[in-house]
Amino acid sequence: MSVCNSKSFDFCCHYAMLGDVMEAGVKAGFDRNNALMEGIKLLESADCRQTISHLKNILSKSDDVSAGLKRLAFGNCTDAIYLIFADELPPPDVISKLDLFSVSEIKRVKGGGVEIKFFDRLKALEKLYEMENSFSERDKATDLIKALSDSVGEGEVIDD
Repeated sequence: MSVCNSKSFDFCCHYAMLGDVMEAGVKAGFDRNNALMEGIKLLESADCRQTISHLKNILSKSDDVSAGLKRLAFGNCTDAIYLIFADELPPPDVISKLDLFSVSEIKRVKGGGVEIKFFDRLKALEKLYEMENSFSERDKATDLIKALSDSVGEGEVIDD
């Protein structure tokens, strides 16, 4: 797995995660006007495609839903706070680099201010808890079935 430079590797990482050439190019640091073309050029490279494939394989082993819920529950909101207290709207290149994952809605209010709504952290924690419990219950059921099938396989008879 070899990719020419760190910008190319950044593109591969973002593309593996996002699946969008333009957005991956911008996040990797390419100029917004050229991000699509630069991304397409990189995708033409066998090394880049191999790197993306390797990264997707690694990422598929992680639980995306759980990771997203953890990011909502425990994530940082400093970029959103920066946006609220900025005197002027930051330029597009600055905005494109802000982490606004925890933001559910942004709107301008009549007085010139900005209203930002965040996803509910408590709900994200509740969903994580539910997921953990469902996995635990599924594992217990699997263990019970395995134990029962192992005992039948050893020649024991189960009475009705």
